Amino acid sequence: MKVKLVVRTNPRKQGDPGKWYANPVNAGKKTLRDIAKDIAGRSSLTRGDIENVLTNFMECLPSYLRDGFSVQLGEFGTMRLTLSSEGALNEKAFKTETIKPRVTFTPGVELKAALRDNSYETVKKEKSLTPGSSPKEGGSEENPGPQVG
Repeated sequence: MKVKLVVRTNPRKQGDPGKWYANPVNAGKKTLRDIAKDIAGRSSLTRGDIENVLTNFMECLPSYLRDGFSVQLGEFGTMRLTLSSEGALNEKAFKTETIKPRVTFTPGVELKAALRDNSYETVKKEKSLTPGSSPKEGGSEENPGPQVG
């Protein structure tokens, strides 16, 4: 897996030069069609059959979550709805309009184990940066910053 190094500063520590951290390099997107094609290559189902199943699942998922169910997908993991809202001084003052839903995913044991054995490669930058010189991504051939993995 490719990672880029970025400097992050602590907003509570003014003047802190920051520290280098790993960020995953986004390789692009996998569409529903891409996923269905990959799965079809591993099964007796057609890409269309798989797209249909995945589309129907995505159409059912919001109602399961809205109804208060967590959705367990075998060893893949579990999805559940969590809420955030503005606090109110008392129950009467609470406004439901401030509620924001979020989907929380908890990976299953097998998925976590499969990702635990990743190997990492830092992406090199042309321009040399040191912690504190810029709060942007960095690292180079001359000054790669901390190496990950």
